[in-house]
Amino acid sequence: MAIPLLQKAHVGAYVVRQQLARRRRYPLVLMLEPLFRCNLACAGCGKIDYPAEILDRRLSVAECLEAVDECGAPVVSIAGGEPLLHKEIEAIVAGIVARRKFVYLCTNALLMQKRIALFRPSPYFVWSVHLDGDRAMHDASVCETGVYERAIAAIRAAKERGFRVNINCTLFNDAEPARVARFFDDVGALGVDGITVSPGYAYERAPDQAHFLSRTRTKQLFRDILQRGRGGRAWSFSQSSLFLDFLAGNQEYRCTPWGNPTRNVFGWQRPCYLLGEGYAQTFRELMDETDWDAYGTGNYEKCADCMVHSGYEATAVNDAVRHPLKAMAVSLRGVRTSGPMAPEIALAKQRPAQYVFSRHVDVELSKIAVTKAKAKQSTAA
Repeated sequence: MAIPLLQKAHVGAYVVRQQLARRRRYPLVLMLEPLFRCNLACAGCGKIDYPAEILDRRLSVAECLEAVDECGAPVVSIAGGEPLLHKEIEAIVAGIVARRKFVYLCTNALLMQKRIALFRPSPYFVWSVHLDGDRAMHDASVCETGVYERAIAAIRAAKERGFRVNINCTLFNDAEPARVARFFDDVGALGVDGITVSPGYAYERAPDQAHFLSRTRTKQLFRDILQRGRGGRAWSFSQSSLFLDFLAGNQEYRCTPWGNPTRNVFGWQRPCYLLGEGYAQTFRELMDETDWDAYGTGNYEKCADCMVHSGYEATAVNDAVRHPLKAMAVSLRGVRTSGPMAPEIALAKQRPAQYVFSRHVDVELSKIAVTKAKAKQSTAA
């Protein structure tokens, strides 16, 4: 089972409580980025091209746990950058697990075997290993040879120690459905507990802008993949059946960016994990003062092609709680991979993109310069 019963019960109860309280917006997964620094330079990544002064920044253990408490989401995805570069990552994980939150530690696995002894298996802890396909596909995606083999070795080592292990697979427009299906078969045979899959998002800072998927292409790609696996039933996905149904074009969903709020070295990122167009100092400020209606497919040009799990998984989970029979039917029969697709969201009224990503970088660099100057003055005195 990709999502254990304990996690389903905790998350389901949490969602029901929010809905009974008539809360319109609430978090489901906290995206925690304790650093941006990485030991790879993937062409499709928009997280690692910051100046060195920012790449050297780290959230402290206290800051990370404060974010977990402030947000209250039942699941925490620790991303980056490469989280295993953080010298206190094991303390961050231990603190979150102690709070009975489900932790997904996202990693490219290059440091996983070296640091695995710092962690303990727990029903609240999952290694989420980045694998974008078979050896050739993945090494091309991360722009370095040999990474796939090291990731596979790390997965085997983690399974031998009794850890739960998922893979996190991002697909781009050059993905071949039959090849992706074979890859899913292979990781299943490896003993991987679950697959998290998503179409790539066109980060405006990413070096490679040529291989991101349009929504139409995404839907057809996932239909072509899932029909090779009995509508997806052949594989264990760590995602809701309705999100997979959405990827295949069978559900008309709106993005719920507040479902996966992001905390990183800048603060609470507006509006979501994928777009950095400003930052709030507190979670409450993020929720109360963000103009959520200004974002999402149909509202904003940058969001036009997005179907990523960090924007739509929470939508699907909420729908599953409201309509459990619909979710059960998709889970039992598999995702429909033929026939008409759900209507697409009209883009005629979307506002044009604003390219403001460098503004918060300049502000942060100014703060760092002031801090360094004060430290220098204090030392001189």
